[in-house]
Amino acid sequence: MMQFTHTAPPPPPLHPNGHGGLGLGLFLDVGAPRARPWPGSFPTPASKISLGNLNSTSCMEQLLVHCANAIEANDATLTQQILWVLNNIAPPDGDSSQRLTAAFLCALVARASRTGACKAVTAAVAAAVESAALHVHRFTAVELASFVDLTPWHRFGYTAANAAILEAVEGFPVVHVVELGTTHCMQIPTLIDMLASRAEGPPILRLTVADVAAPSAPPPALDMSYDELGAKLINFARSRNMSMDFRVVTTSPADAFTSLVDQLRVQQLVLDGTEALVVNCHMLLHTVPDETAGSVSLAQPVSLRTMLLKSLRTLDPNLVVVVEEDADFTAGDVVGRLRAAFNFLWIPYDAVDTFLPKGSEQRRWYEAEIGWKVENVLAQEGVDRVERQEDRARWNQRMRSAGFRAVAFGEEAAGEVKAMLNEHAAGWGMKREDDDLVLTWKGHNVVFASAWAPS
Repeated sequence: MMQFTHTAPPPPPLHPNGHGGLGLGLFLDVGAPRARPWPGSFPTPASKISLGNLNSTSCMEQLLVHCANAIEANDATLTQQILWVLNNIAPPDGDSSQRLTAAFLCALVARASRTGACKAVTAAVAAAVESAALHVHRFTAVELASFVDLTPWHRFGYTAANAAILEAVEGFPVVHVVELGTTHCMQIPTLIDMLASRAEGPPILRLTVADVAAPSAPPPALDMSYDELGAKLINFARSRNMSMDFRVVTTSPADAFTSLVDQLRVQQLVLDGTEALVVNCHMLLHTVPDETAGSVSLAQPVSLRTMLLKSLRTLDPNLVVVVEEDADFTAGDVVGRLRAAFNFLWIPYDAVDTFLPKGSEQRRWYEAEIGWKVENVLAQEGVDRVERQEDRARWNQRMRSAGFRAVAFGEEAAGEVKAMLNEHAAGWGMKREDDDLVLTWKGHNVVFASAWAPS
């Protein structure tokens, strides 16, 4: 459990309808009986489709693929037919596969609306798509702590990273943690507790936080300034008899966090070797675009991700922790991303059934987060598409190419992760792959944690 203060009641869902926030309930008449007619007209064959034969997950995926292809081809008639079928077989309050499909349906309608494809089909939802952003919930620190405690999705990375950090900074009187994360320092209170109880006494903690503004920052959003958050963390550290310095740097993944790295480089010039530098990357590296950013020579294009990792290497950090989802959403075509996301994001929909009751506000709030991710993967392009995950093997290759060597997690770290997982549903597990720890759900890889030092 995060340690800011008392447990607060659960926050409201990110969107009123709780499944991606596109307001499709009004347009699609979600609450009406199944097999209802679609608004408008379409050729007779579509109306004769047997919905009972289409309820398998694989059929839903194929329908989504056909719908995406129809939208890309600007085929309004075929798009309308497939949307009608999907709307009837995938209610947003159905089983986990149906809810997953409903989120993808919302995302495809949003893509069609934004690209201008199939205007006759999507015009009715354009206003709802545009207004969805107005309903994004902003969390207090207490609400956000409660949110990340719902599943091991974030706690896994917190636990593994904190154990690795504690070992890497042993004996250093000053510890400088650079927080490149999406959950607004929710990991830090536990790290403060661990550092405060070191056998050699607590260090001075310096925390530098990357402040990434929307739209580059994926949810969750925080309903307070980083100055307020920093004051809370400083007070918490003081209560543990530890001195702490808090600094915020406004930066952007669109330029590989250049402003942050430049500030860190300036700070490094005045160090005398008594400070341990740790860069903690928690599910934010994938928001750096994977396109090339120019070239060293005409034959060697340079990836923005490569630029960032090589820049971090020049800082000579004691440790870099990389925690990311073990998925690949980098395909250039929307169908490739749809398939990859559909075959990964079933996991949170399946897992939520084990700990939140059907129809609860908490479930709508939880699934709205996933819906945002689905929409970003499918409906956004350019710098607005920040969900560009790469799998564990690719990130490890990038780290080695940038001049880092892997640091294995010790048995103590693995034991702490296993103890944390015992607080959650039986479907969650952990395994080792090479030097990394991997969170699993029913045997499927979900999130990986890896630790690196300069080679």
